[in-house]
Formats: sequence, structure tokens, C-alpha cells
Amino acid sequence: MEILDSVEEELEGSAMTASVKNTSLDSATNVTNFTFFPYYQHSLYVAAGYIMAYFFIFLLCMVGNILVCFIVLENHHMRTVTNLFILNLAISDLLVGIFCIPTTLVDNLITGWPFSNTMCKMSGFVQGVSVSASVFTLSAISVERFRCIVYPLLPKPTVLIAKAAIVFIWVLAVVIMCPAAVALTVEQFPFHYMVYNNDFNVTFPLFTCYENFENPHMRKVYTAVLFAHIYLVPLTVITLMYGAIGVKLCSYLVANRDTQLATGVQLGVRRGGLAMISRKKIKVIKMLILVALLFMLSWLPLWTLMMMADYGGLTRDQLDLLTSYIFPFAHWLAFSNSSVNPIIYGYYNENFKRGFQAVCKSRNKCAAFYFFSLHPTASYSLLPRFL
Repeated sequence: MEILDSVEEELEGSAMTASVKNTSLDSATNVTNFTFFPYYQHSLYVAAGYIMAYFFIFLLCMVGNILVCFIVLENHHMRTVTNLFILNLAISDLLVGIFCIPTTLVDNLITGWPFSNTMCKMSGFVQGVSVSASVFTLSAISVERFRCIVYPLLPKPTVLIAKAAIVFIWVLAVVIMCPAAVALTVEQFPFHYMVYNNDFNVTFPLFTCYENFENPHMRKVYTAVLFAHIYLVPLTVITLMYGAIGVKLCSYLVANRDTQLATGVQLGVRRGGLAMISRKKIKVIKMLILVALLFMLSWLPLWTLMMMADYGGLTRDQLDLLTSYIFPFAHWLAFSNSSVNPIIYGYYNENFKRGFQAVCKSRNKCAAFYFFSLHPTASYSLLPRFL
């Protein structure tokens, strides 16, 4: 206790090591090093900032995506192929909000893993599946738009094909995250303890939720595989699809303008109809490109940090800095993407805008979200990958 009393005042938000000597009857001395961490990782003001920031995106995520699901499911004319994919994206975003945001917030506030081994496996698995389903859905939307715009004479995908694609998306997401579900486990760090309110008489053992592969090198390999399949490959597909769509629309508009100038005004009515159709197509494409772009930009910092943590050879102090301040912001930025999609739909898509208006006017429960939908400018510990 003399050692602990002498260093108790030094425990201010960082780890501290103390040595305890055990002397046996034959005068042999064993030295045990104990590492102590504060129970709460941050001061009251920093923790309050985290809570408000995470609660804000959680509320937007719940209200917005529930409205999107309600509008698509309640209106039969909204059940197009693209809207079914948007519905699937909203469901995956809801899962991100339910399973990722609260668990990540608690884990960023408290040192170690405060939940059970079952929660460790379930939360990490569901988080990974929901994120994977989101990016695969965005890729499917880009492919569907590419097929309909670049090759308009081909048979359009039916609702049945869209439903089959959605099932395949979720099966693929589950398969990719199965290794994480098997490897995730909760273990106690020996000789590591948490100190509650700097009182060394109130300590708790330190547990962590992490991927315990038989070969430690497999974690790095798995990180690279996930980065490729959940980020790089979908990003490449989306970029190529929307790039081709942009070229097609530009060539179509140029050809349409040249034809209209050559034929004169007698075809003005028909050309006006084509112009109206092209404007609607362009608006939808802008909406979908913005959704995909925000997804990629929102998740880029978190993927960068995860790759740095596994491959950067960072020191313990650098990892502590990432865990305490940079990872929480990267998680918040990634999860906020699940909250902005409904706002984009309300701004760009007239059907969703009218649906939001109808729900809000009839129920008077969505006034705040309606305002945002129409005025969007108004306002490392060893962890599971998306936690």
C-alpha cells in the first residue's frame, strides 16, 4: 500500500505501473508489476461532449431511417427497384444506429470492455454485417443505375431481381464477417486494473474484447481483406459505374441539344419532354452519387486508423492517443453517415419529400426532421473493428 499511496495522485487519464514485492520465507523475492488505468477515460466535459455528439446522430439516424422505411413500405408506387435498395440501405443504417452508436459511446467512455462475451461477439458481428450491407447496397444501386441509363434498351431489373440481390447482399455480408464472430472474445488482462475515481481501494479487473486468432498475424491479414472487400473494391465499382453514367448523360445532353438546334422548333414539345426526363434522371443520379461519396468519405478516416493500428508500427503512447481522441471522432464521423442519408433523400427526391411532409403533417411527431430534410444546411484498445 505504500507504493500505491505514493503514486495515487499521478493517475490522471493515463496508465500507471506499480511494483509489488513478495518475499517468501527463504528470502526469495518476486516482483509483480501492476498496471492501473482510470475507470473513466475522459474528464466530465469531454465525456459530455461525446455523449451529446453521439446522441445527436443516434436521434437523426433513428427518426430519419424509420421514416424512409415507413414511406417505402406504406406507398406501393414507391416500391421501385432503386427504392427497394434505398429501403435496404435504411435498414442497414438502422442496425448501425442501434448496435454501433450506443456500444461505441460506452466503450469510448469506459476503459476496457464493460459487457459480456456474448455481447462482444454479437455487437462486433452485427456491426460488421450492417456496415458491409450498406456498402454492398450502394454498389448494387450504382450497378442498377448503370444498367438502366447506359443500356436503356436492355430489360430493366424487376422487383423480384432486386429482392434476390438484397438477399445475396446480406448473405455475403454475413459470410465476410463470420471469421470475426468466431475470433471475437473477451479476456482479462493479467495484472491490469481500473481505478475508480482515483481511489485505489476501488479497483476492477481490465477486460478487453478483441479478435483472438490462433496466428496473431491473421488479424493483419483479415484487416487487409476487409479493407479491400468493404472499401476499395466497392469504391472502385461505384466510381466506374457513376463515371460511365456521367459520360452517358453528358453525351446524351449534347446530342439532344444539337438535334434540337438542327430540327428547329417544330419538335419543341417532344424535346421539352425529353429535357424534363433528363433533368429528373440527373437529379436522381446526383442524389445517389452524393450518398455514395459521403459514405466513402465518412468511412475513410476510420479505415485509415484501423490500417495504421495494424500496420503502422505505432508506439503505445501513439495508440493511446488514437484510442482516446482520434478513434472516437472517426467512429462518430462514420456513424453520422447513417444519419444524413434520409436528409439527402428529402432534399433531392420529390417522392420522399412529399412522404416526409405527409407523415409530419399527419402525426406532428417529425417536425424537427422535416425541417432538416428541407433545409439540410441549417444546421485502441483491442476492439471490434466497427466499434
